[in-house]
Amino acid sequence: MTKIGLTVAFLAVGSVQALALDPNADAGKERGPFDVFRLGFKAYQKGNKQEAVEAYRYAAEKGHTGSRWALATMYADGDGVIKNDFEAFKIYSEIAREGVEPGSDDTGFFVNALIALADYYYQGIPESPVTADPSQARQLYFQAASAFGNAEAQFRLARMLLQGEGGEANIRQAKKWLNHARKEGHVGAMGMFGNVIFQEGQTVRGLAYMTAALDICSPRDRKWLQDMQEQAFSLASEKDRREAIELSANIRLKGQD
Repeated sequence: MTKIGLTVAFLAVGSVQALALDPNADAGKERGPFDVFRLGFKAYQKGNKQEAVEAYRYAAEKGHTGSRWALATMYADGDGVIKNDFEAFKIYSEIAREGVEPGSDDTGFFVNALIALADYYYQGIPESPVTADPSQARQLYFQAASAFGNAEAQFRLARMLLQGEGGEANIRQAKKWLNHARKEGHVGAMGMFGNVIFQEGQTVRGLAYMTAALDICSPRDRKWLQDMQEQAFSLASEKDRREAIELSANIRLKGQD
């Protein structure tokens, strides 16, 4: 079966330096990489992050995708290790280059690696060979959005399409991806979709989506959603505001129209 792999080229970076450390000494040599991954996960849950890192490194060296992803994420977050975005980038790159068997248990790790790489290309990594490359980021988001239907990738791709980042602006395509993502329950996509159709003249429906998104969003997204909704609210008539508020309650109940 053909693996689904990365569709864009990466920087030529060195291979990930993994330590062949066995968290259970001789007994661990009899364990497969998945068993060691489970040991690492249990250690992480207990707060033994150094033990988790060693287990993940060992299993990653044996080719276990989940362990690679977990180790990369710990480097990206500075969780149990010194934060090192370039190290995380290299590990995510290995996952992406190796690809994934369609429908395999590794699909989620592969997609998350694509999105993490897109984020790095979008911003660049200071003091590393990874410079900001919006075009590369856009391609990676597109792959995760189209081939795997990932709502977060669809949202981020749409945002770039609206702003013309990494290529030409395309409002029609952005609207399509936002619509897909909001139907999967992505609150940010719901709000941004509402803003797009509001600007197209669908005042009540657009404001209703923005209001519904603001009512159910996480604290992380509240500021930008609130700014967007309040600006639209100030431009709408009193009648349109009342209708939008009523419609937003229905949208929240159904999750979508």
